[in-house]
Amino acid sequence: MNTSSAKERRALILRMLEQKEEVSVIEISRETGISEVTIRKDLTILQNRHLLLRTRGGAMRKPVENTNEDTAIERKRMFNFKEKERIGEEAAKLINDGDFIMLDSGTTTLEVARHLDKFHHLRIVTNAMNIATELMSYKRFDVVLLGGNVRLNSQSTVGPLALTVLRNFSGYKLFLGVDSFSMEDGVSTPSLEEALLNQIMIQQAGKVIAVFDSSKFNKRSYVHVGNVNELDCIITDRAIPIGISTKLKAAGVEVRTV
Repeated sequence: MNTSSAKERRALILRMLEQKEEVSVIEISRETGISEVTIRKDLTILQNRHLLLRTRGGAMRKPVENTNEDTAIERKRMFNFKEKERIGEEAAKLINDGDFIMLDSGTTTLEVARHLDKFHHLRIVTNAMNIATELMSYKRFDVVLLGGNVRLNSQSTVGPLALTVLRNFSGYKLFLGVDSFSMEDGVSTPSLEEALLNQIMIQQAGKVIAVFDSSKFNKRSYVHVGNVNELDCIITDRAIPIGISTKLKAAGVEVRTV
């Protein structure tokens, strides 16, 4: 496997560390077909992003305290990035020029922001600083960034100020990021502050579109965000678990797979 893309190589390294606690530079080089010199540079970059620990001759997985950890966005963006790109592209098809939309924080909602080239006039509210920066590069949209306390893990704003400002908006198309999803529990997240913000986003929205890759299905986090029947549409990849799509459609939720 000759993995030439730096993003692909680094994602593969992290996937290898999901399978085993420690990997060597030699192993990674054999798997990717890339030189050991380049792999060492990749490991240094990933260590600087706090995604792994360097060892002599390789790297080891960072210790994880529990399965409901509030994972840093820099780590999240390394996983299933191709699926997220396609989901973002598909989500943009639900937008019309002149729409009022809200983009929740997250790596998949960031991909929605990256697929708005064809639009000329959009009003967009977001609680994510990295998404706001991405949107400003278009130089033609009306962009509002919710104020509040900054969460470093998600590069988003939360807290009383964010909630107060959010309540001034309604009727938008919400593109909701998802940490965990199940038919029984709906959408959930490890962060209470983000859950409170997402709950208001859903209540005020005219249409709720959840965007997330298939790895988030059949999982539950600490804090409940919303029920299945509060979602209008889910956009995910084709690896959605067998039977889930049928159940969602029976519940009145549109399902789009890419």
